[in-house]
Amino acid sequence: MPDTTHAAPTYDDDTVVARLNAIATGTLIERLGIVIVEATPDRVVGTMPVAGNTQPAGLLHGGASAALAETLGSYAATLHAGAGRHIVGIELNATHHRGARSGSVRGTATAIHRGRTTAAYEIVIVDDEERRLCTARLTCLVLESGGEDSTGTAARF
Repeated sequence: MPDTTHAAPTYDDDTVVARLNAIATGTLIERLGIVIVEATPDRVVGTMPVAGNTQPAGLLHGGASAALAETLGSYAATLHAGAGRHIVGIELNATHHRGARSGSVRGTATAIHRGRTTAAYEIVIVDDEERRLCTARLTCLVLESGGEDSTGTAARF
């Protein structure tokens, strides 16, 4: 008999995207201007403005890129984990290839590994001209939580 304890839920992309954007209210995600535009356990895409997220030299701050990467990968891992489980990031690395001074950036988190206890994602961030600005990798630990993580996120999907 197949194990359906953690069966993958069916996703209505518009509903999931709306929920992810709604739970960002009052968080760093909202302050950075990150907006999710696509979300499944295999792939999450989001945008972020450069304006307001720069370092003193006028370039997109590397920490803002890292926050975008961690947000996208964490949301994908949360969708993978499903109800009754939650995730915590255990490792993030980012290589910054070039800077951006204006416009917006788009990040795409793509699953590398979706396992029972860990999930890993590659996150590629590009500028408005599709030039790669940053490549990141996020590894998350998947934990049993009794229905919700601390924000109730897992129980919502």
